[in-house]
Amino acid sequence: MGNKIPISVLALVHTRDLTVLLLERADFPGYWQSVTGSQEPGESLPETARRELAEETGIDAAAWGGLADWRYSNVYEIYPQWRHRYPAGVTHNTEHVFALELPGPVPVVLAPREHLSAVWLPWQEAAAKCFSWSNRAAIEELPRRAHANRPRSPP
Repeated sequence: MGNKIPISVLALVHTRDLTVLLLERADFPGYWQSVTGSQEPGESLPETARRELAEETGIDAAAWGGLADWRYSNVYEIYPQWRHRYPAGVTHNTEHVFALELPGPVPVVLAPREHLSAVWLPWQEAAAKCFSWSNRAAIEELPRRAHANRPRSPP
């Protein structure tokens, strides 16, 4: 059995017009997701999100104003094929959602052991392409959250 902590982050990378970055998993071709990853010992959730974003895409969140913590999480059952990564008896993970808004799509540098390819899609298409219900739900929440966080124009 592994020693992975059953606490993770989901980092939605999107543009102002709600085009979303998805990554294809190397260990399961055809499975698409946002940036995800498990917390390491002693690491805060924002640190986990920044590290995973940099490792999986080469994107430095600080260069783009930083990640927004949605202060929202999901608890889900870990897929059986990935349970060997966690301590014995661990069956559920708590995933915390973050987002990074970019002005437009940027090139990504993939970690080849983790991902095969990347694609930028309109949020509706991205949500439909995700294999994970929690990832799909977060993308579906994106229009409301992105709109709520933008400054309003003066009357």
